Order: sequence, then structure tokens, then C-alpha cells
Amino acid sequence: MKPQVLSNLSYGIYAIGTKDAKRPNACIVNTVMQISKATPSDAPLVALSMNRENYSCECIEKSGVFSISVLSEATPATVIGALGLVSGRKTDKLENVRHKVLLEGVPVIKENTCCWFLCQVKEQVQLAGQTVFLAEVVAGSDVSVGTPMTYRYYVEKLGGASPRKSPTYLPPELTFDKSSGESFVCSVCGYVYSDPNFGFEELPHDWTCPICKMPKKAFVRKK
Repeated sequence: MKPQVLSNLSYGIYAIGTKDAKRPNACIVNTVMQISKATPSDAPLVALSMNRENYSCECIEKSGVFSISVLSEATPATVIGALGLVSGRKTDKLENVRHKVLLEGVPVIKENTCCWFLCQVKEQVQLAGQTVFLAEVVAGSDVSVGTPMTYRYYVEKLGGASPRKSPTYLPPELTFDKSSGESFVCSVCGYVYSDPNFGFEELPHDWTCPICKMPKKAFVRKK
């Protein structure tokens, strides 16, 4: 089986809010699912899968709490780039992202998100480099606004790609810039520049990657 076939599984795009000893933190994931419904006596359960090397995973393991902000199709790609493509270990990823911090110390993103949930970890399962957190939803939005962003929308409409540590990561396929016969790929997020009518060299010097906002010098030429 080719790994590309797995892209037919449905995914969303979510910002996971965490906290460390100094400040709130957040990251982007596409592997969240509801695993039980709410009942009068029990809160719903969700599952979150995260690479164990991610700093956010470490934060959740220590605190036992996290938030889920459901991104909408109107959420700027710059927010996904800021939260999903750099590490929060030494960087304040929320510095330029509108958010609020809940009493529990975890952030909720306010950049055109649909809704949010506060989750308390009940169990952890270690699987092939990933930690799966089984958590109870203890609070959240009363209503949802906008259309939730799917992973397919993120890839096809925004030109996005999964980070290398994501379970859905695939090496970027080469897309050639027909004006020069070459392809240019962002070395940070994997975005491929592919406008056949406007060569990469013709882009202004201050042009940046539409996903992670890295400058032109972050792009590499592939023959």
C-alpha cells in the first residue's frame, strides 16, 4: 500500500493549547477525534495523538490539561505557520496570535476559530513514537461559528503541508516552475512554489512563504 492512500482518511486542523512553567504555549495538529458522546452523567471523551518529541507533548504529560481550538477556513495561514512550524521550547509562539488564557493556564486561540474545548487527561497510550492522550472535555464553547477547516482544505486551498513529525507527513512532491524549469520548496514547512506564470526569481525580495512566513532564502531549488 502506498502511504498517499491514507490521505483519504478525514482530518481537521486544530490548535492545541498547553502550558509550561513560564507561559502558555500552542501547536497545530490534525489528529483529534471524539470517542464517546456526552451523557447526563459523563462528559465526552476525545483522543489526541502527538509526536513524543514535540514540546507540547511534554507539556501535556506534565500538566495533564490542554485546550482544543477548532480552526475555521477563515483562520489565517500565518497563524498555522506561527503555531505549527516552530518549537515553543524557546519561542513565544503566541506573541503575535490573538488568544485568551483560561484559568487553568492553557490558551484558546481567537483568530477566526469555530469553537474551543478544555480537556483533562485521563489516560496516556504510547505508540510508535506517538503519545495518544485520552481526555475528558470539561468545558468549552456553547456555539460554533464558521466552517471548520479540514486537512484537505489546508493542503489544497492554502498549499499547506504536515510538519515532519506529524503522522500524516509525506515528502513534498516536486512541482515545477514552468518559467524556469525548476521547483522551489520551503525548507521549513514543505510548501512548493508552483505559479507557472511568475518565476520564483521574479518574486519581490520581501516575499515570504504563505504558510510559515519564512523569507525567500528559506526556499531550496530542486532540479
